Amino acid sequence: MTRVAVFTAVDLEARSLARLLGLARVAGSEWPHYRTGALELLCVGPRARALDLRASRMAPPAFVVSAGVCGALSPDLAEGDLVVPETVVGPTGACHATAEVAGLRRVGTLVTVDEVVATPSAKARLWVEAGALACDMESAVILEWARAHEIPAAVIRAVSDTAERGVPADLAAVVEPDGRVRTLRAVRAVLARPRAFADALALRSGTHVALRAVARALGRIARDPRPPVK
Repeated sequence: MTRVAVFTAVDLEARSLARLLGLARVAGSEWPHYRTGALELLCVGPRARALDLRASRMAPPAFVVSAGVCGALSPDLAEGDLVVPETVVGPTGACHATAEVAGLRRVGTLVTVDEVVATPSAKARLWVEAGALACDMESAVILEWARAHEIPAAVIRAVSDTAERGVPADLAAVVEPDGRVRTLRAVRAVLARPRAFADALALRSGTHVALRAVARALGRIARDPRPPVK
């Protein structure tokens, strides 16, 4: 069996994907860690800060997937649209090719950024500058880690926020460096900024739609975990 390691940034992403895919929690794990059959899913935090530590506790996989939500840069992308890029560009401009995934067509470029892209105008600038379909904060780091370990890797993301809507900084700040969402911090953001409640509801809805699309794609891998093509 081809073992596939799926890395997400946020606890919410890991828990939702595990539920949708029917993965079981790994007993004794200090962080969100799930496994069933060919798939092993691990939360590695925003910017994949916890990747080295947490991945060191699992057996080496045959294939790696950076999974979860992303922000659209192209105005042609809608909530829930799947983004499976051929190339990922890191914050320093380094380019990383992705591996093929059976049953999924790779298209275009995804850019990994250091900071949350908070406004539609910032997304528009990044779209022009990077020529990328979408952005996230982890995929370049995950692909670099996989390359260092000589493991083929792919990116399977879906759009949670369109090009016309960014992620406000106060809502992005509710996620801890380890990937946990701080409910009290979210409540404070909503109380401090009246529009934050509507923004939070829109982001939550988009995230749920996106994760369902990612789960369907990961389900194909679970059903047909053939050795990947480098």
